[in-house]
Amino acid sequence: MAIRRSSKLPQAAAIKQMLKRCSSLGRKPNGEKEGPPDDVPKGHFAVYVGASRSRFIVPISFLTHPEFQSLLRQAEEEFGFGHDMGLTIPCEEVVFRSLTAMLR
Repeated sequence: MAIRRSSKLPQAAAIKQMLKRCSSLGRKPNGEKEGPPDDVPKGHFAVYVGASRSRFIVPISFLTHPEFQSLLRQAEEEFGFGHDMGLTIPCEEVVFRSLTAMLR
C-alpha cells in the first residue's frame, strides 16, 4: 500500500494564512502596511460578528481551539476572504459571546 501525502497545510499554518488573507486592518488604500489599529493590543486581532457586524478583539490563542477554528472555516465558506471588511464571523453575537466566554 502506497503512502499518500496530503497537500493540506498543517492546521496552524492554514489558520495563519486565513487571517492574512482576510485582514484588511492596518492597510492604507494603496496597500502599504500601516500597522495594527491602536485599539488592538499585541497578541490579539479584531473580528466582526453578527448581522450588525459588531467588532470584538480576541486573543490569538483562540486560534488553537477547535470551536474557533470551526467558525473560521464557516467564515471562509460563507464570506470568503477577498473583502475589505476584515474577518467576519457568521454567527449570532450571543453565540459568539458565549463561545468566547468558554474559551477564556
